[in-house]
Amino acid sequence: MVLPRPSILRLRQRSLVRGVALALGAFAAGLRLAGFPDIDALHGSPWQILPALAAAWGMVETARCLGRRWSLYHAGVLILLYSELMILALVIFLWLYP
Repeated sequence: MVLPRPSILRLRQRSLVRGVALALGAFAAGLRLAGFPDIDALHGSPWQILPALAAAWGMVETARCLGRRWSLYHAGVLILLYSELMILALVIFLWLYP
């Protein structure tokens, strides 16, 4: 018996959950790589390019879910895109300005 894969693992299908999970994971990884728990140890790491790429990929995944016509769903996806843009800006800020 073959079990179907969840929709989050199907890369060809649109998934808001995958986009949000990528962005939140990039946020957590970016903070951790910058040395977040100790405020005196904040630094830029060359490995922070990976969370920046993950946040950008999350934005692309979320943008794929936009519809053609305006609706409340469209507005919710736009709010998610704005929040993921802030996550991307924070990761890049922690990377470039330690």
